[in-house]
Amino acid sequence: MAKSAEVGEMLREQEKKFKIIAAISAPTVLKAHGVGKGKNVTSYPAMEKEMSECGDYKYKNDDVVVDEYLITSRGPGTSFKFAFTVLKQLTDDMKASEIAKRTLCL
Repeated sequence: MAKSAEVGEMLREQEKKFKIIAAISAPTVLKAHGVGKGKNVTSYPAMEKEMSECGDYKYKNDDVVVDEYLITSRGPGTSFKFAFTVLKQLTDDMKASEIAKRTLCL
């Protein structure tokens, strides 16, 4: 995905319109396409150095990080937190909580 011109174009278009961009495990795809510069992000721990060394991102060690339209997460172990964070952004806290309870995630 990091080498795909189509993915880069889609991500930049989403960013231009301030529409949600969600990346789990490897936000290095965002970096490859210059998306989310200046934003708070997290990633799989092995990618921390790559994401923070360029100075384009503010790296956080949180499981899920939301910065305006950009949602990033660390990996498979944080996937439920990530999914419900995305759900909250798309709906609201009440709906996300209702779904979380029905799926036994709360």
